[in-house]
Amino acid sequence: MDLGREMEKIKQQLKEILVDDLKIQGIVKEDIDDDGQLFGEGLGLDSLDAVELAFLVEKRFGVTIADMEEGKTVFESINALAKFIAERME
Repeated sequence: MDLGREMEKIKQQLKEILVDDLKIQGIVKEDIDDDGQLFGEGLGLDSLDAVELAFLVEKRFGVTIADMEEGKTVFESINALAKFIAERME
């Protein structure tokens, strides 16, 4: 398995989740920076979005984010979340 290609695929799926499922206003997938913050200053996600995102990640990838403490690190950026998912899918 080509990890680089797999990571790109996961990142694209995550961006689709953010735009299509969480319905972030005024943002298209191409606008989302892989290293940009998802919460606060970044995309402006909040705690309700975190819960929904955790659910959607589990549904789409079969990967569980154990608790909000783990979520803080995992939800730092698209890259952090994709890395977390890829490591657990192996």
